Amino acid sequence: MRKNIVAGNWKMNLTLQEGIDLASEINDALEQQPTPHTVVVCAPFIHLVALHAVAAPKHMAIGAQNCSEHTAGAYTGEVAADMVKSTGAQYVILGHSERRQYFGETHQQLKEKVQQALQQQLEVIFCVGEPLEVREAGKQNAYVAEQLQASLFDFSEDEMRHITIAYEPIWAIGTGKTATTQQAQEMHAHIRQLIAQHYGAPLADDTTILYGGSCKPSNAEQLFQQPDIDGGLIGGASLKADDFMQIVAALDKAKQ
Repeated sequence: MRKNIVAGNWKMNLTLQEGIDLASEINDALEQQPTPHTVVVCAPFIHLVALHAVAAPKHMAIGAQNCSEHTAGAYTGEVAADMVKSTGAQYVILGHSERRQYFGETHQQLKEKVQQALQQQLEVIFCVGEPLEVREAGKQNAYVAEQLQASLFDFSEDEMRHITIAYEPIWAIGTGKTATTQQAQEMHAHIRQLIAQHYGAPLADDTTILYGGSCKPSNAEQLFQQPDIDGGLIGGASLKADDFMQIVAALDKAKQ
């Protein structure tokens, strides 16, 4: 049985106190409105220790938004996977399109980051997705297949069981645009088929695949009703507790 997950990606937002306040509000809401599914808050590095202290493990897991491909050394400003683990974080987002676009992260670099995270027993949320020009050219399936092949498909089946895939159509991030339900489901089914081809149907069936691309309270339930969409990686809507909890409720309703 694959997990259903709602993961919030705060990106570069919120001061430490603002982050503590928001995490506390979400934790309190989950106390009142428990969910059988997994809720993760992925925050800036400076928040992780404080949020771990705030989050009740039965309600909410904490994650980082990145980690280094290096174990230690003269890499000023970088944060190693064991440092992330030492904060109490359980998850790490890797391969987000913003990291690929703005910081030039390559397939090989991301493969090394995943390796570091798995060695520290962190659960990985690995992002894939195509830019607008690739979608308009009808080459999105091959584009995403290359991302998976180059960064993930050398890992063992046991290692893959600790990797959640997040499909984020780049053209739908922060733009207010959302992939249609059909577009999202088609890509999620394609990703699951690719995993099945490499690892077999049982692992593919167990792999959690999240949608990340302007997922919000108004469209979450319709997306989550699709058979291959197992939850969401939530950007802007994760910065407001009410919006985030509405998305959690949509997952509960869709996956009854």
